Amino acid sequence: MHILLADDHDLVRDTIAAFLEADEGTSVATAETLDSALDIMEKNGPFDLVLLDFEMPGMKGLDGFGQALALNDGNPVGIISGTATKSVAEDALAAGAAGFLPKTMSAKSLMNAVRFMAAGEVFAPVSFMAQPDDDPGHAFQNLLTEREQQVLIGLTKGQANKEIARDLDLQEVTVKLHVKTLSRKLNAKNRTHAAMIAKEAGFI
Repeated sequence: MHILLADDHDLVRDTIAAFLEADEGTSVATAETLDSALDIMEKNGPFDLVLLDFEMPGMKGLDGFGQALALNDGNPVGIISGTATKSVAEDALAAGAAGFLPKTMSAKSLMNAVRFMAAGEVFAPVSFMAQPDDDPGHAFQNLLTEREQQVLIGLTKGQANKEIARDLDLQEVTVKLHVKTLSRKLNAKNRTHAAMIAKEAGFI
């Protein structure tokens, strides 16, 4: 299976690519922007499956998706995102996307979804599609306490717990607990992932 994965976040792109390539017989080409993805498709396509990050440079909403779909010779093109709302997922599926993959999916679930889409089926996690359609930028105010938001701002600046504690006049152990709690609320795997989710959602 030949897959093209386009995402502008190095950590996310490399991690997902590693998961996919762990499956025997799967090769993954990667790109950081829509333009570079389209160039790769023109030179090496069509691909069995193309996965596009909804928020990466050049996408312009679903306009970029349409360009990739036209280039992939009828083969499936899916959307991945860490912050897009249910309505975005619904619009993508209505526009012909092979699926919508939240970045919070486990490696096993991701691999199963990829196989499903490559086989010509449409995939979208039921748990995600059943959620209320909230604006992710405002959701942080409803989801996190004021203190958790302050700690999250520190994470987006790349600060260590000690630096955040000093800025907020807190004990370092208290900051550590806030990081753990807000990461759980955001379904983030670690502090770096939490910061990435916040940036993609426009929280900062």
